Amino acid sequence: MNQAQRPLINAKGIGIELNGRQVLKQVDLVVGQREIVTLIGPNGAGKTTLVRVILGLLQPDSGQVIRQQDLRIGYMPQKMALSSNLPLTVRRFLKLACTDKKATRLQATVSELEINHLLGSQMATLSGGETQRVLLARALLRDPDLLVLDEPVQGVDVTGQAELYNLITRIRDRHACSVLMISHDLHLVMAATDQVLCLNQHVCCSGHPDTVSQHPAYLELFGAPASAKLAIYTHHHNHTHDIHGNVIPADREQAHG
Repeated sequence: MNQAQRPLINAKGIGIELNGRQVLKQVDLVVGQREIVTLIGPNGAGKTTLVRVILGLLQPDSGQVIRQQDLRIGYMPQKMALSSNLPLTVRRFLKLACTDKKATRLQATVSELEINHLLGSQMATLSGGETQRVLLARALLRDPDLLVLDEPVQGVDVTGQAELYNLITRIRDRHACSVLMISHDLHLVMAATDQVLCLNQHVCCSGHPDTVSQHPAYLELFGAPASAKLAIYTHHHNHTHDIHGNVIPADREQAHG
């Protein structure tokens, strides 16, 4: 397997104990090229801890994380608390993330995320959706191979959530990067992800969204109503999937129907 085909992230057997509590136990996670992988699970399941391990901010007690050589990561935190007394415009906030070499990327990035009109605004005055787009822009300015998004729709209304998830998919396609994100918004995020890993200290189940949403471990954690709600969003496609999650185009399905 050559370098281009290797996973960007390959985490094996990750275990970590914090304050006497087992937070993660034997967790495996792989993020492939141009793949969107979503971590789901209840509060306290260890999702953010796993992301911190992936980012190298925490060292696991067991297991290892193998990262592709020279991997560039753009990180979007769940939220950022800024004092209203801190005079910081969006333009200045984004420029702090730019080197001289990348300064020319700023205008292209804010145009892509449709936040040109916010450049003169104070960070502390932005709405939830505006803040998330600015944070996403800041992560993109790193020209990442991998975008890591911790609850990217935090504080965003339902309409804005769908728009933001669609934007993330377009960014993956346009920038040829991979995405690893945490989300509680299962009924929306499932339609915008390639692989799902359901976490509750250990890996309860993983795979294609259609498969995970019917898995007994998922149903035990989130219940049948959540699975029924997912179906509304996961089947509005011009294709279907076989039992392995592979895409079957609609014209081929009709030909064999």
